[in-house]
Amino acid sequence: MKMPLMKLIYLAFLFIPLRIQLCHGQAQYDDYDDPAKAAPPPGQDNCNGVFMSYAFTSRNRELPHVKNVTAQSWAFKSIATIINSGTEEVKGWKMSVGFHHREILVAVSNAVVVDGGDLPLAVGNGTIVAGYPMTDLKTSIDTAGDYNQIAVQVEFTGTMFGLQEKVIPMPKTISLANEGWKCPKVTKYTTYMHTCCKKDPKFKGKPRGKYLPKQYGDLNIMYDVMKSYEGSYEAQVTMDNNNPLGRLDHWNVTWEWMRGEFIYSMRGAYTHRIDYSDCLYGIAGQFLKDFDFTQVMNCQKRPVITDLPATRANDSNIGKIPYCCRNGTLLPPLMDESKARSIFQLRVYKLPPDTSKTVLYPPQRWNVTGVLNPHYKCGAPMRVDPTEFPEPTGLQATTYAVASWQIVCNITKPEKKKTKCCVSFSAYYNDSAIPCSTCACGCDDVDTDKCNPNGRTMLLPADALLVPFENRTAKAKAFAHLKHRPVPKRMPCPDNCGVSINWHVNSDYKTGWTARITLFNWGETQFEDWFTAVEMKKAYPGYEGVYSFNGTKLNSVKNKNTLFFQGLPGLNFLMGEVNGTKINDPRVPGKQQSVVSFTKKQTPGINIRHGDGFPTKVFFNGEECALPDDFPRSAGHISQASITAVISIAILTFLLMTDRFL
Repeated sequence: MKMPLMKLIYLAFLFIPLRIQLCHGQAQYDDYDDPAKAAPPPGQDNCNGVFMSYAFTSRNRELPHVKNVTAQSWAFKSIATIINSGTEEVKGWKMSVGFHHREILVAVSNAVVVDGGDLPLAVGNGTIVAGYPMTDLKTSIDTAGDYNQIAVQVEFTGTMFGLQEKVIPMPKTISLANEGWKCPKVTKYTTYMHTCCKKDPKFKGKPRGKYLPKQYGDLNIMYDVMKSYEGSYEAQVTMDNNNPLGRLDHWNVTWEWMRGEFIYSMRGAYTHRIDYSDCLYGIAGQFLKDFDFTQVMNCQKRPVITDLPATRANDSNIGKIPYCCRNGTLLPPLMDESKARSIFQLRVYKLPPDTSKTVLYPPQRWNVTGVLNPHYKCGAPMRVDPTEFPEPTGLQATTYAVASWQIVCNITKPEKKKTKCCVSFSAYYNDSAIPCSTCACGCDDVDTDKCNPNGRTMLLPADALLVPFENRTAKAKAFAHLKHRPVPKRMPCPDNCGVSINWHVNSDYKTGWTARITLFNWGETQFEDWFTAVEMKKAYPGYEGVYSFNGTKLNSVKNKNTLFFQGLPGLNFLMGEVNGTKINDPRVPGKQQSVVSFTKKQTPGINIRHGDGFPTKVFFNGEECALPDDFPRSAGHISQASITAVISIAILTFLLMTDRFL
């Protein structure tokens, strides 16, 4: 049976080793005499850029074997190849892979997953991997065609679900994720795809020096090697908060050592676990047999690092460095520029074969978290020009780091039902308040047999917002009976949020209107130097002032039409929940409240009763809060559904009356 030409080419590509795997120890003339040398992958010879390919290699059915196709898991393996076939070096290469079969990555070689946590990691919505340890792809011109410097292969091993046995699970697409590159639509075959990415001629951010230029991030982290020794080095970590709504409270920083390193000592921070047993029983103990590990701070592959408390700021052993020791608080520069930076230092020991002074690798897979703060997504470390520092003794000179890497972290929108705060709406023209959505902050710790996690929230009288959820049930049922509304057999589950914010339209008159904002803290932890922000798409130009808070208008690219509120001196604490006055009284939340005034002069046509007076986004300490599904309607505002219902009733009444007189 004859086979199509492209299938023959594809089979040759799969079963003959790629040129990247050839041995280059022989003389160059050997290439002409060896008929076993493989041809390049289809499409590579015509690529003047970055050639990328993805080849599916195998799939095996995993245990347990089930009849349900969508529930059956399969172990898969695949290989991605990235080759710099152009004339410009690719610094800090990143590859986007459009997985879409509920894949779970178990292992990745020659790269690290940028947008995720520890392996195994669910990547069913696609993922980005960055090169490690080879982060840059040099050109064939600069390396005399050395494939070890211009190309890399990434092997993926993982699990996927929901496919029949004969279906080949290929990703939707592959592309170079570096800024300033364009990739055309991929060319697909049964188990293989490829594309050729080229530099965007319109891109202005072209690198001028040896390393990549520094990039903007909501949270910018610098990993600077300050001193390098044989077998160890001293590094400084600097975190800068650049976003007006970014914030961290009691921050924790984690990363992953990829080459057996360990932390000997630290200043300005400490690891949650102080233990050297992993070194004694691990690779470090095998290589450093005469080393005294008793003074080692931490030997974990993924240490958890946190800021020192203020009481240790002047400790001569672990403190006494600038921008440290604030109990993990990192404020927006708008609130206090001196508290928008955190610094800590560490001594790192390396293992063979990396003991040379010039062999330096930063830790990978960075993650930064806070108590009730935005979720940051951190990229892979990028080598940048060495950081400059003022000469420490005061001379008019500049010192430089030995080597520097930048880690860019950006705020991401929280997933539905995974936020940490929520919003309720109410208005003077409607006696029904709309509470926070059901399970707004998740229902993982709730017995969903006793409540409905998907149930619609019940409207409440305004005073019910002042008591904890467990004390609202009776009020909600009584209010429903009063308003002749149905009461579900299974009541909706609580919102489970530690902080809620009520936005109440307080008044509406000819020349302006007012709103009242109230912050509730339903947890026991108090918040110092709190802030909240509201996005008012239509009402923003008419903002006049806020009475009990400090108010600032923000209108940057990332924070358009946003009002920023913070507590006045002496009112900058949002206290935690406390017991009621009497034994049977409900617990009382911590509360802060103020009235916000607006003028209509700058916003002609604004309709407060039709929703223009309610925010489209609300933030607390940088975390975006869950909004209700609706806003209070006025008696004069009848929805289309209501109009349809009225017309239907009128027609039905007319027909009944007509039938009566016939």
